[in-house]
Amino acid sequence: MPHEDLDTLPLPTARWGTPLTPVAKRVMLLGSGELGKEVAIALQRFGVEVIAVDRYADAPAQQVAHHAAVVDMTDRAALASVIDRYQPHVIVPEIEAISTDLLLEIEGRQQDGEPLRVVPTARAAQLTMNREGIRELAATTLGLPTSPYRFVESLDGLIQATQTLGFPCVIKPIMSSSGKGQSVMRSEEDVVAAWELAKRAARVEGVRVIVEGWIAFDYEITLLTVRARGASGEIETHFCPPIGHQQVDGDYVESWQPHAMPASALSKACEMAQTVTSALGGVGIFGVELFVRGEQVWFSEVSPRPHDTGLVTLMTQTQNEFELHARALLGLPVSVQLRSPGASRVIYGGVDATAVVFDGMTQALTEPGTDLRLFGKPASFVKRRLGVGLAVADSVERAREKARAVSAAISVTGAD
Repeated sequence: MPHEDLDTLPLPTARWGTPLTPVAKRVMLLGSGELGKEVAIALQRFGVEVIAVDRYADAPAQQVAHHAAVVDMTDRAALASVIDRYQPHVIVPEIEAISTDLLLEIEGRQQDGEPLRVVPTARAAQLTMNREGIRELAATTLGLPTSPYRFVESLDGLIQATQTLGFPCVIKPIMSSSGKGQSVMRSEEDVVAAWELAKRAARVEGVRVIVEGWIAFDYEITLLTVRARGASGEIETHFCPPIGHQQVDGDYVESWQPHAMPASALSKACEMAQTVTSALGGVGIFGVELFVRGEQVWFSEVSPRPHDTGLVTLMTQTQNEFELHARALLGLPVSVQLRSPGASRVIYGGVDATAVVFDGMTQALTEPGTDLRLFGKPASFVKRRLGVGLAVADSVERAREKARAVSAAISVTGAD
């Protein structure tokens, strides 16, 4: 079904029954990490039956879902089998590594008298599955300002790209997440090591990377953008207050909301976010990443799902990003109202272990306006996110201090 037609489909059936009955509304998550877990919880609060699928057992969302399935989601036949088994009304891709050609094929087919939906759309999942598709859409088709870039698939090609773009420049696998395989090359001496890192982090066979020229930006923001049906039945676009974040090696370690920026830059950011999300279509939340310098704004990336930097919204917004995603896909009203300035800070595993023990929770939560999420991941790696410290305060600066203190108070030790 053409993606333009998906925007004109009628609202999802505004009535559904109890989970685990024939009249339940069934939503399948493809990817069941910490973000999927919060989506599952938000859906269950509306009485939705949730099926959590992941490539490994006991993933965070599987621990709270009605059903769990373990499958290689890039295997078309295996994914088709699990979809046929559970007959979902809505499919929600939560990661990139999925057989998107299957989603394109089944999107819109009838399921209990209504069209099967992929949220936001199967096309959005396919285009954002790798950085090549979304960068070409943004820069070439939509004409959005981006960093200069090249796609390469060999070490020789990488060397040629660095000669064209100059140093410093950034290398990223076209398919990866949470900064895996990303690095900054500052001179010729960094090229071989950066290439090897990108190869190890690639999600699929064969290595193709994007090399981006350096932009001397002041800061980077995530603009959570929500497409949801309004009372008239038309799709409306809403913008959450901008989220600032700190990254280390491409991986988010801290975020805060709202991030102060000039009104003219925010207006440009909203215009770019609306342009790219309208092109992707459908309903749901998008994490639009943008570089900002003064009043200049450049498009960086977009995720058609809740964003890791948006974990801060668990404390800051009346409806957090997961509730917004759930409401939008169910055809329910949304609100992007800010409740309080706040911040989040990642809690890393710090150890390689198949089981871990957490200490320090009481100390972490002593100060008012603090909270904590431990994701329940079944194994720890040194740089694996196992939780996040959260805080609200009268100012972003104070909230960041409190969130850092929450994170620092938690100690993780191997239980092996």
